[in-house]
Amino acid sequence: MKLAEALVLRADAQRKVAQIKQRLERVIKVQEGEQPAEQPSVLLTELDRTVDDLVSWIKKINKTNAYTKFDGHLSIADALAERDNLMQKRNLLNDLLEAATIKQDRYSRSEVKFYRTIEVNELQKQLDDLAKSYRELDFKIQEKNWTVEVIEE
Repeated sequence: MKLAEALVLRADAQRKVAQIKQRLERVIKVQEGEQPAEQPSVLLTELDRTVDDLVSWIKKINKTNAYTKFDGHLSIADALAERDNLMQKRNLLNDLLEAATIKQDRYSRSEVKFYRTIEVNELQKQLDDLAKSYRELDFKIQEKNWTVEVIEE
């Protein structure tokens, strides 16, 4: 099985856990004299089994990411960490750009005037470069996901 397939199955398990939780929340309390639409004990058993499946997928994916070479010196896990780093830096710069957009709500000359202490154009270029690097790395990771076999436990 390819890593990409395992990632899809992990996502399916995560969705199923959330759905079972919602179903349980609807039936754990009923009015006196009423019967729940589904038996909580059956749902709890299904939830337990689904969480076990999810953990199994997570272990397989993590093991595969840790032991599979991404390129000459990085594992897939390292590449994922680099991608997360690029995303975090991108988000931080984007937040700074938002803060640098000063709205002048001055009604008279005596009110405080604000000015930027950073070069917005330079920050925007950095943001664009980070976005490009993120896209390129993400594409390579996705490509690798379709060529790597999952390491079984």
